[in-house]
Amino acid sequence: MNQHTGTWIGGSGVTVTGPGHVYIGAQLQDSDKPAFRRVAEDQLRRLRYVLVAPPGMGEARAVLADSGTVVLDGVPGSGRSAAARVLLHEHHRDSGVFHELMPGEEGELPLEDPALVGTGDQLLLDLSAADDRRWAAAQAVLPALRKAVHEQRAHLVVVMPHLGVLDPDLQYCRVVLQRPPALGVLRRHLRLHGVPPEEYLRHDGTVTGFLRANRPMREIAEFADLVRRAREAGQPGDGFGQWCEAAGRARDDGRREAAALVTKLREAPQRALLISVSMLHGAHADVIHRATEYLLSALGPPSEGDSPLRQRDLAERLIEISATTAPNGQVRFQRLDFDSAVRAHFWDHMPDLRPHLGAWAASVVELNDPHVVTVVRDGLVERVAGEYLRTGRADGLGALIEGWSTGTTSRPLLEAAVQALTRGLADPVHARDFREQIYQWCANRSLKGELAQVLVRVCADVLATSHPDQALVRLYHLARRERGTTRARQALCDLVARSRRLHRMLLDRLARSDLSPAHLGIFLQASDPELLTFRRGTSHALIDEQSAQRSLTICWQAALTGLPPQQWQAEARRWFHWASAGTGSHGGLLLDLIVSAAQQCAEKRGEVFALMYACARDAERTGPGGAARAAETTGLLLHKISAAQGIAPATRPETSPRGTRP
Repeated sequence: MNQHTGTWIGGSGVTVTGPGHVYIGAQLQDSDKPAFRRVAEDQLRRLRYVLVAPPGMGEARAVLADSGTVVLDGVPGSGRSAAARVLLHEHHRDSGVFHELMPGEEGELPLEDPALVGTGDQLLLDLSAADDRRWAAAQAVLPALRKAVHEQRAHLVVVMPHLGVLDPDLQYCRVVLQRPPALGVLRRHLRLHGVPPEEYLRHDGTVTGFLRANRPMREIAEFADLVRRAREAGQPGDGFGQWCEAAGRARDDGRREAAALVTKLREAPQRALLISVSMLHGAHADVIHRATEYLLSALGPPSEGDSPLRQRDLAERLIEISATTAPNGQVRFQRLDFDSAVRAHFWDHMPDLRPHLGAWAASVVELNDPHVVTVVRDGLVERVAGEYLRTGRADGLGALIEGWSTGTTSRPLLEAAVQALTRGLADPVHARDFREQIYQWCANRSLKGELAQVLVRVCADVLATSHPDQALVRLYHLARRERGTTRARQALCDLVARSRRLHRMLLDRLARSDLSPAHLGIFLQASDPELLTFRRGTSHALIDEQSAQRSLTICWQAALTGLPPQQWQAEARRWFHWASAGTGSHGGLLLDLIVSAAQQCAEKRGEVFALMYACARDAERTGPGGAARAAETTGLLLHKISAAQGIAPATRPETSPRGTRP
């Protein structure tokens, strides 16, 4: 089923997130439009609503709640993956993130690595299409993964290959899901589409014939969508039987009828119009006319012989291709879903047209016409991307996305690039190819034009919703390479703010890097003391962990010696403010870490201590806890500096300020 998802432009850029920075020019920027994160949540809620619980779903819920892990089995097409996502969504908590595990991909930790699991995470390991080797390898490390899941109070759903062999130790976690009743699934989708119950509860021969075969859940959803569209396009007197009959004809006969029409229409203008209507189905006649002219020009200058044909009015030419214009100006084919059949025919049987259609789509997207509204642009991009993916040309779509994002680009083209890349990531067959392509762009390619900002938004707001570890790695590479902007750095810090596990991963990666000025810039922004000391409903904060303390000390030492004082002092001031705020019990620990880092600065130790103390004195003027508390914190810092230099005892004799720990 084709689902339309919008991408928004604010000012002069693509909008796909909520609060954040605004950038000028042909750049992506933020607004109050829904973020992809919220869209992902909406899609999960919709999935939960539309899912007809398969037999065995109740048992799966009980096993997951009891053990934290459930292994789902069932025949292909029975909705196992959808059921897995619904099960995990039911355990969604603020302290964890959803993570679809993809072992072996760039940016993914091994399944046996405890760092893979964060507190309250919802983990999906979909191995329904895995071969025997991959399935055996996954089973070998499942005990370690399940141990981490249990310790972190997380939840794990594994979808196993049908007829795969499951280890005896995991049998008690296995639940076999049966196919839900097909008629019930169809009716649930029809109800969601707004078809009245008095219609879809009637017996219909077309429905009976369609459901006689064991249809996958996806095909049932697609048929329900065809019925919806037939209802919207039908005559006033039509009923459920006519809608279903039209849906059945569209499903079974569309490709054959499209081939016959193309064979009949031999002239280039006729075929150009046919293609334009199929790619811009539902657009205004003015847009169809100009798009057809653009396509003819893209394929070469018109000959003298074309002139009489080109002078015929559009209404006459539309009749030739079985299309009509509605009173509101929208152009549509007379037959249901005929646009997809025409697109498929041209794409499959005239492959030399594909590069021209990509360039043509860009010109239409940028068309300055009041009728080229968002839904028209998004529909065109969705159809172009869909054809590339349907024919297995993920590489072609990747090249198209890169072309739209580089050179002399524009706001609409950046929007189109974001949408096309999002479409690629959502494709069940080619999603892995696009995740790898994004990694290569972020880590290894010299990015031109505005491709970097497209990647920032897609990583932060699309990839992060299901593959947060991969999003972190890709944003990290973008952030360390960006110049003249901090968009990637901000997106990276926003991502790790959602998960202590991701925050820990970033600090560890920074500590193991070459600690260049770019890395240190990331560190200073990512070392927000509020996040480091936040408990997130658990017994300890990230800063209490020895591994985090080690990473913070290493990075602080490099910042104190490798950056200009004014750059690191801004972040040190934040630490001093938080230490004196009296909002937690980590003030003394914050001071310990930064003093320990300064102590390791060798020949610059004295200079760094002096600059640090001066920074603390300056911070007293703006301390959130008042001047007196800030002065107490500065006094505690001075004592720790003196102790580090061996000129004061390690323990301060007087009482420390409330909220600090000496």
